[in-house]
Amino acid sequence: MQTFLSKEVYEQLISVYGSPLYVYDETILRQRCREIRQLCKDPGFHPQYSVKANANIELLKIIRSEGIHADAMSMGEVVQEEAAGYTKDEIVVCSNNMTPPEMKFAAEHARITILDSLDQLEQYLKTTGVKQAGIRVNPGIGDGHCTKVITGGNTKFGIPLADIPKAQKIAHDFNASITIAHMHVGSQYLDPSNFLQAAEVLLRVVEQWLPEVTEVDFGGGFGVPYHDEKRLDINDIGKDLDDLIMDFQRRTGRKLSFIVEPGRYLVAECGELIGTVTSIKQNSGTLYAGTDLGFNIMMRHVLYGSTHHIVTTSSSDQTAEYTVVGNICETGDILAEHIKLPTLKPGDQVIVLTTGAYGFSMASQYNGRLRPAEVLHQEDGSFRLIRQRDTFDSLIHQLPSLL
Repeated sequence: MQTFLSKEVYEQLISVYGSPLYVYDETILRQRCREIRQLCKDPGFHPQYSVKANANIELLKIIRSEGIHADAMSMGEVVQEEAAGYTKDEIVVCSNNMTPPEMKFAAEHARITILDSLDQLEQYLKTTGVKQAGIRVNPGIGDGHCTKVITGGNTKFGIPLADIPKAQKIAHDFNASITIAHMHVGSQYLDPSNFLQAAEVLLRVVEQWLPEVTEVDFGGGFGVPYHDEKRLDINDIGKDLDDLIMDFQRRTGRKLSFIVEPGRYLVAECGELIGTVTSIKQNSGTLYAGTDLGFNIMMRHVLYGSTHHIVTTSSSDQTAEYTVVGNICETGDILAEHIKLPTLKPGDQVIVLTTGAYGFSMASQYNGRLRPAEVLHQEDGSFRLIRQRDTFDSLIHQLPSLL
C-alpha cells in the first residue's frame, strides 16, 4: 500500500502544522463519492453519507458537492451537516434510544426519522405529531470485521421481523404511515453475500407488511482494504442490488426510492495520520517504537483489535521488527505489533494509512492529550487547514470555575 504524498511533504507538513496530524486527500474522496453515486442504475437510487465516520465540516461540503445526502446518528451530527450546507430535505436521522427533545429536534431538522424500536416509534409519533416515520428492521443477518460492529442479528439494533406488523399498527393508531424501511448488517465487510441476503429479506418485509413504504434504505458498512485484502467489488454489488430491485418491482409493481449509506467507504482511504517517533527501546525481547500517536487520536486497535498499514520517512536500508506504541499511560496503547519497518530513530515520521474513517471522529482528550489538526490536500495540490489543533485552553474552556 502506498502513501498519497512523498516523504519530504510529510516532513514539511509536520514542520508547518505540528505532530501528530491528520491529512485528507480531496481527489480520493471525490473518486469514492462518484463510485457510490454510480452504484445502482435504478432511477430511484440515491446515496447518503454516514457522517459518524468523519464529520469534519469541510469534508462534508465536498461530499455534498458530489450530490450525496447525509445520514445523522445524533442531533450534533445534524448541526454539523447543516453547517456544511445540508438542508432539511437532504438529512435523514437514524438514531437509537432517542430522548423526546432529540425526537422533536429531528422532526424539525430532518426530512424523516428512522426509529429503532416499537416504543421509540410510539414515543416519536406521540411527541412530534408527525405523520410519516421510518423503522429500522433487524433482518436477522449480521456481518462485520468484529463483533462490536455487527449490527444485524443478535444485537441491540432494529425491530425483529416478527414485530413488523406491530410497528405498522402503532403507526396506524396515530394516523401515520411508515414510509421508509431501513436495515444495517454491520461494518467493514469485504464479502457482500450477507449484505445482499439481508437486502432481499428487507424487500420481502416491505412487500409483505409495509404497503406504505416509498423508500428502502439498505444501510452501509462497505469495507475497504486496510492491508492487502481484496477490494470490495462495488460494481458487482450494484448489479446484484439492481437485480433485487427489478425482481421486487416485477413482483409488486411498486416503484420505490432506494438508499445506501456508506461512511467508511467514502472517507477511509482519503485519510492518513502522521506522527513522530519519540523513542526506541527494548523490553522483554520486544523492540518498541514510541510515538506521539496515542489511542486518544486513533483508537481502532484498542477498541476493535484493528491494525493499519504503517510506513515511515526513515531512509535506512536496514529493517527491524517493531511494536509501535503511543504516548497514553495504558499498556494497551498499541498501533501495531511486531511489524517490519526500516530502522527507526527519534524524529522520524510514521504515516498510518487509511485513517479517514473513525479516526478523528473518535478522538478524545484522554490523559490530557490534545487532539491534532486536520489538513486537506486539495485537488490543485495545495494544502488547507480544516481544523485547528487543540490548545491547553481546550482542556479547561468548558469549566465555569476556571473561566
